[in-house]
Amino acid sequence: MMEYRSTRGGGAVDAPRALMEGLAADRGLYVPAAWPEFDWRSALQGDEYAMEARILEAMMPGCADEEMIRRAYAGKFTDGQLCPLKAVGDVWAMELYHGPTSAFKDVALTMLPHLMSRARQGQGSRRVSILTATSGDTGKAALEGFHDVEGTGIAVFYPEKGVSQVQRLQMATQEGRNVRVCAVRGNFDDCQSAVKEAFVRLSAQLPPEEALSSANSINIGRLMPQITYYFACYAELCRRGAIRLGETVNFSVPTGNFGDILAGYYAKKLGLPVGRLLCASNENHVLTDFFRTGVYDKRRPFRLTTSPSMDILVSSNLERLLFDGCGEDAGQVRGFMERLEREGSFCIGGDMLRRLRESFEADYCTEEETAEEIARLWRERRYLCDPHSAVGFACGRRYREQSGDGRPMVVLSTASPFKFPAAVLAALGEREEGDEFAGMARLAALTGQTPPPALAALREKRVLHRDVIDREEIVDYVARWLREEGAPC
Repeated sequence: MMEYRSTRGGGAVDAPRALMEGLAADRGLYVPAAWPEFDWRSALQGDEYAMEARILEAMMPGCADEEMIRRAYAGKFTDGQLCPLKAVGDVWAMELYHGPTSAFKDVALTMLPHLMSRARQGQGSRRVSILTATSGDTGKAALEGFHDVEGTGIAVFYPEKGVSQVQRLQMATQEGRNVRVCAVRGNFDDCQSAVKEAFVRLSAQLPPEEALSSANSINIGRLMPQITYYFACYAELCRRGAIRLGETVNFSVPTGNFGDILAGYYAKKLGLPVGRLLCASNENHVLTDFFRTGVYDKRRPFRLTTSPSMDILVSSNLERLLFDGCGEDAGQVRGFMERLEREGSFCIGGDMLRRLRESFEADYCTEEETAEEIARLWRERRYLCDPHSAVGFACGRRYREQSGDGRPMVVLSTASPFKFPAAVLAALGEREEGDEFAGMARLAALTGQTPPPALAALREKRVLHRDVIDREEIVDYVARWLREEGAPC
């Protein structure tokens, strides 16, 4: 039986319970207690859905099958492709934004409600309440996946001034009888820490038939489907003759909360020939500094950038990597996290840092470099990308130039450029006129590309969620919501 344990020392649980709980009782994150034997070569056979079925059956047995996976994704992704691959000069772009909310998180969050539905059957819970903090994209993707799902409720919290107009409207216009959306005066880290606090304080008050869980990547069920696109990308490179089976491939991953790149590391642990994983950050480059020095220090100015989904100073999923890097020493991980919370920083030893750097590189881009990369890609390759993806391209290009590493490089392109039209237009030398919807139209006229219909339609949708609270109010807000939903909390 596949089991999961907490990074902070809690006992092992099965996959359905790890899915349902999201966050362990000791505030740790669930990780595999032992990695299964996995035939990665066989996993490459078939389409993306068959690959995901093999991965989920290995990692979360009994929670998914191929029929369920095909049904979950049916009609939700352009041309039925979860992660189309495009050549952009001498690198590849894995486009992960062709789903219902135009962001990479659609791949996992389209699947997560189905995984949790299976898990609920095994756990006997009649209802699960989903708490989610978002830096922009997770919120809408989670709302899209969970709205009106029987036996669930979902509450999403986002930083009031930390998302784009399009991202805000995607959440604030969300319909559904079981959804709640609330802005928070503060940044994403404020939202995330308060949601974790709500988990710890309120979970213990719920009866056995009720459960709190998360759609953030703190939930191991969010990460597992994301492993799929690394396998799918590798298989496509083989089909196109860009690599031979067994050759290693590098990936440049724009990341803030460290979930998307951790999925690549987990693909490597399952045997996929992943070379270097390049952690690409924006001006909130706490992760870059950590991989270069071994010191994680969140005591720094928080910067609002044109890539808001990466505006994060506390990267939750790094805890899972630390657990792996220190030989699964839960006490050591617990010490790191306690120092981070108490003092604002921690430092790992040189041996541990060297082990982590066997798989990871790190770099970051300034706002000016991000804009220059958007312009360069359009000017030289006629490839249009959003600011997050531009960070990945710029860091990937710089790594290849400076290291001489000639292995194939795949950049994870994580969001549609039409989600951030003002930033993309400015990078292309165009003045912003009007709101972001006017910007979408201008960007479409300039490039000849068409905005995703769901984004363009936001302009006509009615705002349904207007709550704005302080960070300190989140726990009480969640408790009231649970009472309104019928949970005795």
